Amino acid sequence: MVAPRRQAKANHGRPLLTDADKTLIAIVYLRQICSQRVLSEMLEISQPPIGQAITETGKLLAARKLTIKPTVLRFTSAGALRDFLDSNTVPARPNRLALLADPALTGMSRPELAALTERLSLRQAAEAEQRKHRQRGGDRQASARGGIFQEKITDAERVLAVILGMRKVCTWQVVAELFQVSRRTIGNAQIWVRPLLEETDYTVTRAATRYSSADALLNALTPHDDNPAVTESTP
Repeated sequence: MVAPRRQAKANHGRPLLTDADKTLIAIVYLRQICSQRVLSEMLEISQPPIGQAITETGKLLAARKLTIKPTVLRFTSAGALRDFLDSNTVPARPNRLALLADPALTGMSRPELAALTERLSLRQAAEAEQRKHRQRGGDRQASARGGIFQEKITDAERVLAVILGMRKVCTWQVVAELFQVSRRTIGNAQIWVRPLLEETDYTVTRAATRYSSADALLNALTPHDDNPAVTESTP
């Protein structure tokens, strides 16, 4: 029988969460390892004290200009997170950059793409800070997402996805399928990355081949005995 979740006590009682508890909860959440709902299930407490802990710790981190960087590892259920903690085995995640950064798709060498991505990542961070203040009139609260993360894509993947779409390697929907995210996520990536690309010396060149599906593109990049992998030389 599942016991009822504990509720946070009023201010006159003993706090349910210690300062160390709040810090740990906030770090796990800000790393985007799981949602507040999953944290609630794991800790067997209701979501309000979790959200409050995240907000309070987020303000302290912001005041000290400390940033918690997200990880690409995410768990959507308490069971999956428990399995990971028990086995310490990281779930397999496709190495999208290694495969989709092929020069035949990007129109540039891998070192050139890496250098461009590094420049744009710095600009993305600056733009994110400016947009945060424009939209909210101040610092964003750490719990503003409502405990759910809609996106799971790194800055480097975001840049690569937009480049593939702009070069018309495939449709934007196929780009979303390749990166295993929603079409909305790719749309947001376009809004962020396209203007930054236009500010650089990057010139869009249309790809020689346009793929109609994610499977067709991935199959073309997969080495076969009669179809060797594309080399990394600059086109």
